[in-house]
Amino acid sequence: MSYLDSITREKLCGLSERQLQELCEEIRTTLVQNVSRTGGHLASNLGAVELTVAVHRVFDTAVDRLVFDVGHQCYVHKLLTGRASEFSGLRSYGGISGFPKPKESVHDAYVAGHASTSISVALGMARAAALSGDPVRVICLIGDGAMTGGTAYEGLCDLASSGLPVIVILNDNGMSINPNTGGFGNYLKRLRLTHSYLVFKKRYRAVMRRIPGGKAVYRLTHRVKEKLKRSILSESLFEQIGLEYGGPVDGHDIAAMEEALRWAADQEGPTLVHAVTKKGKGYPFAESDPGRFHGIGPFDPETGAVRASAEDFSAAFGNELIRIARKDRTVCAITAAMTEGTGLGGFAALYPDRFFDVGIAEEHAAAMAGGLASGGMKPVFAVYSTFLQRSYDMLIQELALAGQHVVLAVDRAGFVGADGETHQGLLDVAYLSSVPGMTVLSPSSFAELRRDLNEALYACEGPVAVRYPRGGEGEYTGCSDGSAARLREGKRRIILTYGSLVNEAVKACDRLSAEGLETGLVKLNRICPLPEKELLDLLDGCELLLCAEEAEASGSVGMRVAALLQRNGISVRLLCADTGGGFIPHGSVPELRKLCGLDADSLVVRIKEADRG
Repeated sequence: MSYLDSITREKLCGLSERQLQELCEEIRTTLVQNVSRTGGHLASNLGAVELTVAVHRVFDTAVDRLVFDVGHQCYVHKLLTGRASEFSGLRSYGGISGFPKPKESVHDAYVAGHASTSISVALGMARAAALSGDPVRVICLIGDGAMTGGTAYEGLCDLASSGLPVIVILNDNGMSINPNTGGFGNYLKRLRLTHSYLVFKKRYRAVMRRIPGGKAVYRLTHRVKEKLKRSILSESLFEQIGLEYGGPVDGHDIAAMEEALRWAADQEGPTLVHAVTKKGKGYPFAESDPGRFHGIGPFDPETGAVRASAEDFSAAFGNELIRIARKDRTVCAITAAMTEGTGLGGFAALYPDRFFDVGIAEEHAAAMAGGLASGGMKPVFAVYSTFLQRSYDMLIQELALAGQHVVLAVDRAGFVGADGETHQGLLDVAYLSSVPGMTVLSPSSFAELRRDLNEALYACEGPVAVRYPRGGEGEYTGCSDGSAARLREGKRRIILTYGSLVNEAVKACDRLSAEGLETGLVKLNRICPLPEKELLDLLDGCELLLCAEEAEASGSVGMRVAALLQRNGISVRLLCADTGGGFIPHGSVPELRKLCGLDADSLVVRIKEADRG
């Protein structure tokens, strides 16, 4: 029988221990079957099954507010809140999101997608409830990986002083995407109880429940144990800053988790429940390699084998950085808990003394890179476009203002597809270009990425960003010269673009020219500062210019080109094709390009309509 087909909170609370085990097995099967087809975050959800079931048996998330940190562990929550029938469309265009979305369900309390913010959001909700007299309870679920981010500690300290009854559930599996690094990870290792002790505790409680008077004996021994522990051991960090602390608790023991959560709900002030879980639990391939199954593409559920894919930009970057570092011992690599995602796994293995994983701390990473540069090193900070947003102040103060030569390898620039609004790299063109002294290079092929990385390290001064897309190359695999280049002849009509969108522009220009509307193509290799002289020469004689880019309209290259033309008194009919001013939902990259009018068909239509007008 299927529990998920008709699950409600009332039914969930009425399930027996055996039925709960069957439900958890069904959830894991559903997760593996669906994520194997759609791709997504698997290991984190498999590790949070029992924990999430316990949360939903203690709290009513239609009323109480459950705030996820990052949100990549929310699939179980979605299955338990009426969305099981929609899981075949997970992360697909028009389907349900892989992250919490309030517009999707009343059970999703807040948008999530980035790390370390849940405690701050939850505290804000609790303060709003206190001011309005609303009896709502606020719970946040944060992983130990997200606890490596400084914002989490800002929230914790404020929460402790607030006295408000917010419940923080710390899901401790020893990992973010890669194994956690740094002092907090080491602290949790010391704080958490050993797995063998947790297993013994679970078995002891089960035995005591079966024998006459066993429950009373268990309660007595539990109280004695807690008093001994507190008399012998010092308080935890959380207790020292002012939170009530419960744990560690076996996060795969529903009864134990419920007991801890009900205890936390009875407290008058802020509490932290420390749950120990195993990432990937219940699926052997994910248990043995949780990093690979954290965010994974479609795979064979029987073998765990991922469908073969061609080399991508991340791998091309990592390989070139290794080649450079082999000759230059001053080259260092930095990541913020994204070693494999940014292609730095090989570098980390070969040059561990020059590789720095700082945890989910992008601000710290950027500032530390400035310090490395000041000491004569050549730091390369590899980071996703949307994660770099968190470092904006450091880009200005610690890098640009200080004049430090730091290279930013900006991965996932442009559309990323299925991860949706929180991960689309559509703002970096604007925010990077706004930083004084910043150079921004935008390669369109692996060959150009290799060239630009070398240029950034050895031919530029100050901070330099090399931005490149997710995934592999398109049809364009060339390497154009200069800061701007002409790829297709044609002067009266021209499409101007950069990055991976050059592939759509090439197809559009070729189709237009074949239909008798000769259309030139100019590609920018450097988008900031604009290569003004080269660009004006390439646009000489142009009457109709279409600027196409995977970027938000405000602060776009198109806007800066318009200003350049105006300053030089050049009259050109200028059209801008970009992503507009809103957030772009999840879907495949081709679907999103079509949605925004950036695919070849749409570019052809724009040129034809403008030419007729």
